[in-house]
Amino acid sequence: MIHIEHFTFNAFQERSLLLWDNEGFCAFVDPGFSTAAERDELTGFVTRKGLKPVCIMLTHAHLDHTYGVAELANTYNVPIYMHPKEQYTLEVTNAYLCKAFGLPEAQTFEAVDPGESITVGELVFEVIETPGHTKGGVCYLERNEKTLFSGDTLFAGAIGRTDHPGGDYDSLMKSILEKLICLDGDIRVFPGHGPSTEIAKEGMTNPFLLPFNEPYED
Repeated sequence: MIHIEHFTFNAFQERSLLLWDNEGFCAFVDPGFSTAAERDELTGFVTRKGLKPVCIMLTHAHLDHTYGVAELANTYNVPIYMHPKEQYTLEVTNAYLCKAFGLPEAQTFEAVDPGESITVGELVFEVIETPGHTKGGVCYLERNEKTLFSGDTLFAGAIGRTDHPGGDYDSLMKSILEKLICLDGDIRVFPGHGPSTEIAKEGMTNPFLLPFNEPYED
């Protein structure tokens, strides 16, 4: 069984996620904490629950999703999984965003290719490549638990923006329509910002997918 806790961090209101199985093996998804207080909120929860960190899973490498990555990896000595094409985001896109928002230079870190799946205790996450928001964006699907971590690819009632370096609208739409919306409708979707949703709801009501929405049945 999967257990999920979410934390809203940093000035961009990024949704950092913590998941774990019944044995307490856990993974961090897009840990975006940017202050000591936010860090302590996350690590304190891990300590209180007695969880055993296994890895950090990144849907993409935009700075608001990666503020806390290096510190967290050092604290728990766990690997960082990220699509190789996200090196472009680390080197080019984040530098652009830091300049645009007047932020300090973004951190970099060593990451490894997640491959076809990631195991966290009894949980197995399929890695679904969903470029568009960034060059190497991915989503993580635990099929048995009907749970999808969609990063900034798909939101409740919205889709990821594509106007930053590395973004591509056509690629994003292709990723969503061919790889996500076709999944089982009762799969829960946990995005990188905002509330959770379900695949069926987005397929029927997400205005950014018009005119591709499936009609309601009478």
